[in-house]
Amino acid sequence: MTRADEKHIRRLAPEEWELCAPIRKGGENDELDAWFFQELLTGNRYTFVYVEEGRFLGEVSLVFRHEDPAYAIAGKRVYVSRMIVREDCRGRGIGGALLRFVTAYADSLGYTEMALGVDTANTAARALYEKHGFTTVLFRGEDEAGEYEKRLKRI
Repeated sequence: MTRADEKHIRRLAPEEWELCAPIRKGGENDELDAWFFQELLTGNRYTFVYVEEGRFLGEVSLVFRHEDPAYAIAGKRVYVSRMIVREDCRGRGIGGALLRFVTAYADSLGYTEMALGVDTANTAARALYEKHGFTTVLFRGEDEAGEYEKRLKRI
């Protein structure tokens, strides 16, 4: 995928929220979805979508305030959240295009760091993040979903 493909990426309008359901298999966690939507409405979450021929194929969000400073520090570190590509579209470079886009966007806002969380068992996601500069491990831990890492990238 080339940078020209990033023309398919744009910021999601709140009224388009439901169009992302096929990306995230909508309805799997309605409570979490509702919380993310409220963050979108309040402006704490900017969600960007990869759209091709009218289909929403991937999404990623930038979150500006988070209770965990490993994820967000006002004016310095922004949290990359909910990086998802439709299962039937994976391996096409959409995730990389989304990461390049949000990195440039965060940089344009003056952020110097980005952080994210990734399940340690998700080797494909970990490889993608490492390829795009998320190489510093801030924390390793475990929650109800399993083992995960918080990773950092300097812009």
